[in-house]
Amino acid sequence: MPRASRQKSITKVYHVILRGNAKQDIFLDKQDFSKFLKEICNTKEKYQYELYVYCLMTNHVHLILYDKNDNLSKALQSLTISYSSYWNKKYERVGHLFQNRFLSKNVETAGYLKNLCRYIHQNPIKAGIEKMEDYHWSSYQEYTKKSKIIDKKQILLLFQNDETKAVEEFVNFHLANIEQENMQDFMEYEMIPKLNDEQATIHLKQILGLENLQELVSYSITKRNEYLKKLRDIHGISYAQIARLTGLSKRMVEIGIK
Repeated sequence: MPRASRQKSITKVYHVILRGNAKQDIFLDKQDFSKFLKEICNTKEKYQYELYVYCLMTNHVHLILYDKNDNLSKALQSLTISYSSYWNKKYERVGHLFQNRFLSKNVETAGYLKNLCRYIHQNPIKAGIEKMEDYHWSSYQEYTKKSKIIDKKQILLLFQNDETKAVEEFVNFHLANIEQENMQDFMEYEMIPKLNDEQATIHLKQILGLENLQELVSYSITKRNEYLKKLRDIHGISYAQIARLTGLSKRMVEIGIK
């Protein structure tokens, strides 16, 4: 079955996640991290995209980029192939290093972009690795110190026109916690593998024991939440998808599952 084509972002800004195949580590030492950043520089020059944010974790990578020439797939294919070639040669391995298809989500609003930057930069904290401001393999220090590979102007303009004041607000904003609602949006995007609507419908019917998922709309709040709680540990189906398939609002789904 052919893959569905990606929907292009109106703003041409994308949040991209690259993951190690079968959750394997893709960075084993400092040389690996440095090599990946070097390959980013190479693909930036070749495909003329702008890099707003990055965070390299042990087994996955977050990127926010502006794909001004619509070269997203080509650029990421080039990036992953070149790095995989280096990695396999270094560690005498064969086969796929990354999952076959990268995850990408359109970033359409300034508010979402702002919160997303913070979410990505806070990854080392959430993973219990290091403080955000001390982590060497993210773009956070490029905003607070000297930029090396990122294009930071557009992100700083989200805070202030004056760069010095913008950096101050950037730091203060990043030190604050992400709102729970925004956190859920980002976490849902990271869930993999994701099921399409047909697969999700079958899965939900099996878990809930319902022939018609739309029945939930007519249930009392108490009864509906009893059913929704069965979905608390479900993977590969987002709250938004559950809401769409059941006819409930996303807020109803969130409250019922908690």
